[in-house]
Amino acid sequence: MADYTALMEAGSALVEMLRDNLTPEPLGDRELISLCSPHESENNQLTVYLYHVEEESPNLNAGYYQADRDIQRIRPARYALRYLITAHSKAPSQLKEADQHRILGAALQTIRDNPVIPARYLTGSTVEEGAELHVNVERTPLEQMLKIWNNNSKDYKLSFVVSVTGVTIRSRRERRIVRVTEVSIDTQQRRPGGAQ
Repeated sequence: MADYTALMEAGSALVEMLRDNLTPEPLGDRELISLCSPHESENNQLTVYLYHVEEESPNLNAGYYQADRDIQRIRPARYALRYLITAHSKAPSQLKEADQHRILGAALQTIRDNPVIPARYLTGSTVEEGAELHVNVERTPLEQMLKIWNNNSKDYKLSFVVSVTGVTIRSRRERRIVRVTEVSIDTQQRRPGGAQ
């Protein structure tokens, strides 16, 4: 099962998949796609920003499972991660909008073509687990998008939201169980009143 590093590994896998598919066209350099806030884009032309984490079916993840002969561990939790994907054009003002549309179009195409992030982009504990990370574009109301952007004084930039599911984080909490090693069965039948 994946460790606490799973959030970082999932984000890195998404970024690497976008880098491979958006370069050399429409972006000339892989490093222009980064896992960072859209408000601190600096030289980036596509930012991937984790803004919400939600546990999937918490009741199904409750309880313990047998981790070893004498050890039980709390079941791993599964999470859905929501990322804001934003284009930042460095083109002159008259070409900026068209450039951003091209970048986002290529990102949308990549996500549509890869509903499961290919295993070659996974690293660390997600590789050990053999994780299957599903990615899809989420329908997000404009009001919610504006709320995400209204936390600062920067202008809204065209963005979309993707959901990555199948991310698990194992628990460190465990308990030792004692196995039954001896059973005693009394085969003598007792009669009422104490007589045998």
